[in-house]
Amino acid sequence: MAEIANKIIEITEDMWLSCSDFNRNMISEYLDSAVHLSPKSFAQYKSNLRIFAYWIKTYCNDKKVTEIKSRDYLRYQNWISSNGASDSTIRLKRSAISNLNNYIMVYYEDDFPTFRNYINKSIKIPITGFIHKKEPLNPDEYRLLCDELEKRQEWQKLAYVKYTYFTGCRREEARLLLKEVINYEPIVKMVKVKDEQGNEAEVEMTKYKSHDTRCKGRGKVGKIRKLEFNEESMEAIKKWLEVRGEDDCPYVFISHYRGKINQTSANTFNRWCSVLFAEIVGRRVHPHLFRESRATNLVVHSGKDMETARKLLGHLSQETTKIYVIREDTDDADEAFID
Repeated sequence: MAEIANKIIEITEDMWLSCSDFNRNMISEYLDSAVHLSPKSFAQYKSNLRIFAYWIKTYCNDKKVTEIKSRDYLRYQNWISSNGASDSTIRLKRSAISNLNNYIMVYYEDDFPTFRNYINKSIKIPITGFIHKKEPLNPDEYRLLCDELEKRQEWQKLAYVKYTYFTGCRREEARLLLKEVINYEPIVKMVKVKDEQGNEAEVEMTKYKSHDTRCKGRGKVGKIRKLEFNEESMEAIKKWLEVRGEDDCPYVFISHYRGKINQTSANTFNRWCSVLFAEIVGRRVHPHLFRESRATNLVVHSGKDMETARKLLGHLSQETTKIYVIREDTDDADEAFID
């Protein structure tokens, strides 16, 4: 497969159409039924199943997916591994194919009574040993990044960093931020907190809530949340929009392409992080790092409890944020906005 040797890339439409009608129809039918997948997961499954179909065409004489055996899949897994796929990438591709197999077993039992899911426990996922160590940005690194972006007058990037950090949102969620938020009124109220000695006091809390935002969750719609951020983030957003000027794009974060202004892509955030932000901080930076850093800094450096972090990040499961102390005094993450 010369076109994708040494690197797993997207399959073009021509490559996809060159695969057998049977395999294309079966994969398309499965994807049409996969209503449980989020938009991001759906795109990943679609890409992975097309890669598999094209591999079958090239290395397995384009046999039907119902005729694939465990030894064929093992060859495929070894192939993607030898072409540089990480452990997590292999797991995702494996999951997509396994779910396709399960779909065939359930809905085509009469047509293919002997067909079984050929991905079994005996086919181990290769361990590449390449794992990035999780190193959240500490408060000093976060401030260094913000100060340097302000110094360089990188106003859009500064707004992205502050909004993403203080909301703890994912990169896809940051893309959805609308310009209209600059007209939202702040939420100001008195909140009861305890100091290190356990003494209770009331302090003023100020924060903003975004419009309804589609966040990660099961199904195509996902989970709808209002993301919470502080005055510092709002000021950064307003500064960026002031410098940007008037245009018809409703989103805060944008890209220019062929003279047009469009909602920015997730890959743009990746580039900002991997190039400029990494240069400033002096180590690897990626979009999800801001979410990890916000949670870590709340608990480790600001002394807030895990429940506060859970509420801010929008986790349903206590185990997701490793909650050990449960607080039920409020449904909001108000303490996350108190210095």
